[in-house]
Amino acid sequence: MLKKNSKKYHHGDLKSALIDAGLAELEEKGLESVGLRSICARVGVSPTAPKNHFDGLRGLLTAIATVGFERHAAEMRRGVEDQPPGKARLDAACNGYLRFALENPELFKLMFSSTLCNADDPDLKRAAWDSYTVLRSVAHGLDWDKAEAPGGPWRTEWMLWSMVHGYAMLLIEGQIRRNEDGTPLFDAAGLFPDFGYIEEKLKTMPPPFQGRGSAQI
Repeated sequence: MLKKNSKKYHHGDLKSALIDAGLAELEEKGLESVGLRSICARVGVSPTAPKNHFDGLRGLLTAIATVGFERHAAEMRRGVEDQPPGKARLDAACNGYLRFALENPELFKLMFSSTLCNADDPDLKRAAWDSYTVLRSVAHGLDWDKAEAPGGPWRTEWMLWSMVHGYAMLLIEGQIRRNEDGTPLFDAAGLFPDFGYIEEKLKTMPPPFQGRGSAQI
């Protein structure tokens, strides 16, 4: 006689259970192998059970990415808030960005996939912006050759983001060697330019960029 599955999901927070199961599936199987059926099987519910919480697999993956951005922001903030504005905060935020990406490569790739996630989801947008705000805060005031060019604050944000995100992706995809323990050969301070800061700009914060595409800056 077959025994009933003791791991079947019972009453509780199904939404959180599905997100947790999706995170585990990502870690174990990789982004390309994650499916709604396997996530539901892990929780012990039918493939139709998530319909009251998510719009199919894309909706569930969007919720998982939202959790990813929340954790990403928290990892970047580690050490940042205890440091005075300037280089120490920059290094802490960038190293947090890299650390999260390398410890959660499949989740990290999902977070930036507009194909697999609904980029217009309000919870995802909020979490992504909160994460970006950490990087934005340490980018403001960087002293480099385009700091005073038109759109200087946004050029600076995007320059820093391009560097740290590009470095993270190259490490994840194995295009740049790592240490045997998986850590990068060089952390942010050991690889990125030794930026200084324009002191008077550390007391202010420019408005966020509102344009898209070819918008004038």
